[in-house]
Amino acid sequence: MPDVQKNSQSDITGAQGGACNTAVPAPKREKSSVCPDQPACSPPQGLSVTELMETVNGVSKMSIAHEIVVNQDFHMEEMALSPDSLESKIKETMHNAFWDHLREQLSAVPPDYTYALQLLKEIKEILLSLLLPRQNRLKSQIEEVMDMELLKQEADHGALDVSHLSTYILSMMTMLCAPVRDEEVQKLESISDPVQLLREIFHVLGLMKMDMVNFTIQSIRPHLQEHSIQYERAKFQELLQRMPNFLDHTTKWLSQAAAEVMTPPPPPYDPPEQITSSPADETIKDNPISPSMVLNQGYMNLLHWDPDNEEFPETVMMDRTRLQEIQCQLNQLTILASVLLVANSYCGPKLLGSTQFVDRLKQIIKVLLEGNQSRLDEALLSISDQVLQEIQQALVDLNLPALSKENVASLSGQIHSVAKEDNCVRSIIDQRIRLFLKCCLIRGVQPSLRDLPGGITPIEEELAEMGQRFSCLIHHNQQVFGPYYAGILKKVLYSPQESEASVDSI
Repeated sequence: MPDVQKNSQSDITGAQGGACNTAVPAPKREKSSVCPDQPACSPPQGLSVTELMETVNGVSKMSIAHEIVVNQDFHMEEMALSPDSLESKIKETMHNAFWDHLREQLSAVPPDYTYALQLLKEIKEILLSLLLPRQNRLKSQIEEVMDMELLKQEADHGALDVSHLSTYILSMMTMLCAPVRDEEVQKLESISDPVQLLREIFHVLGLMKMDMVNFTIQSIRPHLQEHSIQYERAKFQELLQRMPNFLDHTTKWLSQAAAEVMTPPPPPYDPPEQITSSPADETIKDNPISPSMVLNQGYMNLLHWDPDNEEFPETVMMDRTRLQEIQCQLNQLTILASVLLVANSYCGPKLLGSTQFVDRLKQIIKVLLEGNQSRLDEALLSISDQVLQEIQQALVDLNLPALSKENVASLSGQIHSVAKEDNCVRSIIDQRIRLFLKCCLIRGVQPSLRDLPGGITPIEEELAEMGQRFSCLIHHNQQVFGPYYAGILKKVLYSPQESEASVDSI
């Protein structure tokens, strides 16, 4: 057994460098399970329909709360259907049939107000839902003007004034809508057809409901952020109570990470001359194996996860899409830094000293790479042509000799070769970016930026953004699921005797 450092629970859930630092309550101590509150393992049993629905509902609530906390841009919006889609055509047909039938009812002699009363009832409910808790006067007014019993009596006597009610509804909408909806509400006032007016009122009310939902999300976000760790952990524990084997993939993921930490593979290449060593290279060397080292390795493994591997850790499932986005961003930055490194070796000190030139080169490469990850060979052909053109023009502007034919061919060939995954420069750059991200987890983003490995300094700004995003995401996950990770790693890293002895320290 390797030299394993018996760290405390805080080794996994404790403070971490960076701006996303929060405290985690210590879990209850329990000797017989992976998690302090996890039930003893038992054979999986089928769930009843009721239990299945409760499970789905619990997952949904936890996912929405998690999304609101970790995604600052999270909001609800109207689902846009393609005009040519079957769903869109069916929806349009059904809606037209409803409004045509309403028109027929109102045009009948005497008028039939059956559908109109149903619509007015729904409109009343929507208006009430848009009120804030303190708006009691408006609530009473809406209840009085749109008293459904009274309106039904008026309809029975043929005295229901739909136009008057529509005018009142528009006045309420003007009062309650967000400023962004003012123009849309004002346009409704010019509609004279009562059926078309009701149809458009419903459309705008739907948008106002969405605005209210997004306002509510913004309002509760600080509260959710304050209590999200306890809430998500409690919801996950409920799932674990129903499905005791719900941590199987997480256990396998951490076991694999532990095996890698215990027997790390040798580096595939020696760094090229352009890539120098940095203090960050020694960050995780010569340290005894600890639970946090294994966990960080597990997190890093998520950034090269095989998309065909469905055994994604249960505890990170809600962030799978975000991690895939970071993985895609990492791959793009690897290509960007690799091309810049190759190009810089042909530029000479004067061009390299021009921040404006390097930034222009970087922006051109980023634009040509955007959306072309699946066609990397084609993208690099375009990048090669543009990079050569920029270098030659910059040399002319500085009255320097242009690149020779041999250098042009060499530079073009080296840029093309970056498309190969086993390319030496690309492999080293990829390794250095991953080292930076790992250091972000260990030391925080800002300290890691001060010790950037050679070869990736031109993309420092992009690395800072990605590092902050990755470390905040991982830190939140670590805070929520730390007790579960501690229980798993206690069994993975320690022998039964050591595990029993370490109960009080993990």
